[in-house]
Amino acid sequence: MNPPAVPGQGTSPSIWQVVRTRENAWAALKVSAVVGTVLNLLNNGPAWWQGDAVSLWRVLLNYVVPYCVSSYSAARNQVEAARRGATRV
Repeated sequence: MNPPAVPGQGTSPSIWQVVRTRENAWAALKVSAVVGTVLNLLNNGPAWWQGDAVSLWRVLLNYVVPYCVSSYSAARNQVEAARRGATRV
C-alpha cells in the first residue's frame, strides 16, 4: 500500500487507499450501527414484535449498505480535499 500523499508533493491518495484506513472504517462502523439499527426497526420491527421470521439477509443489508455509503463518501471527500491542497487527508 502506498503511503498517503503529502499535499503539494506528488499525487493524492486513491479512494481505495482511504477507504481501507482504520479511521475511515471506524467512523463508517459507527454510522452503520446507528443507521442500520434504525432501518431494521423500521423495516423489520413489526415482524419481530409479532414473532414472525425475519430474513437474515435483509437484516445484514441494513447494516452493510450504510457502511458502504458512509465509507465511500468520507473517502471521496478526503481525496478531494487532498487534491485541493488541504492539510488533512
